[in-house]
Amino acid sequence: MDFGLVLQTDPPASRVVSLMKRAERNGFRYGWTFDSAVLWQEPFVIYSQILANTQKLHIGPMVTNPGTRTWEVTASTFATLNDMYGNRTVCGIGRGDSAMRVAGRKPNTLARLGEAIDVIRDLAEGREAEVDGNPLRLPWVRDGKLPVWMAAYGPKALALAGEKADGFILQLADPYLTEWMVGSVRQAAERAGRDPDALTICVAAPAYVGEDLAHARDQCRWFGGMVGNHVADLVGRYGEHSGMVPDALTEYIKAREGYDYSHHGRAGNPSADFVPDEIVDRFCLLGPPEAHIEKLRTLRDLGVDQFAVYDMHDAQEATIDAYGQHVIPALGS
Repeated sequence: MDFGLVLQTDPPASRVVSLMKRAERNGFRYGWTFDSAVLWQEPFVIYSQILANTQKLHIGPMVTNPGTRTWEVTASTFATLNDMYGNRTVCGIGRGDSAMRVAGRKPNTLARLGEAIDVIRDLAEGREAEVDGNPLRLPWVRDGKLPVWMAAYGPKALALAGEKADGFILQLADPYLTEWMVGSVRQAAERAGRDPDALTICVAAPAYVGEDLAHARDQCRWFGGMVGNHVADLVGRYGEHSGMVPDALTEYIKAREGYDYSHHGRAGNPSADFVPDEIVDRFCLLGPPEAHIEKLRTLRDLGVDQFAVYDMHDAQEATIDAYGQHVIPALGS
């Protein structure tokens, strides 16, 4: 199993770079950041510094979207970083939540997302692609490689990930839901004539190592609020108890009363007060190292290739070090 570190690009950028260097020293193979231009600093600028200050770490957004930047700009940015640092980027992509909504736009449609996946990959790898009816190619790309991993929750999005993406990003660590969603993605890949086992499966969730579970839950409760945004969209689209989305995912948002993006992804987010302890325990990894290892073994047995640690809480360095000392040696590939 590979391990990744997920950060927000809060200033100073030097701290983001420092934490990524620390992660690599501790055996992490991937470094991810949020991508929301209004809420945080521009990640692609910081990626250049991370790549320059690490040797093998692969870097990418968790996640970008088709609407913030034009597709040729996104592809060219990835291709430039790869040309400079040796094909060490990954494009995590989704419909767009905070980046689009904070800017007053709606998340992208799945049709647009599916088209963007193909175009961005093709351009970044040096092939011709059609953008807004115009055939384009980046003539300077040589031996470019850009895996595109798609984030998804709902049935249509899961199907799209299986049909088009190189990897699937699931932003929660509940074994029951992981099994259901990974199964849906792989079934879609098989229906599309693809090798379902060729898709990389990445589970991303907060991890907090320590004995004080009450404190750990409070530090990670924000994650249930963030996931709740996507779940609310699914309930609005499919309805409650529709059979299209497991009740185990949708039941907990009944007490949800809106969401304030100014606290997005942060410990103490007041918009996450509705999230019960049970959901925090199911969606996150909490407790001593042994508890993390046990849950990660379960996820690995369900086909998860990478666990990406959301490290937005008051124990960032301690979590990275604890994973490096205890968890990664027990499970790392």
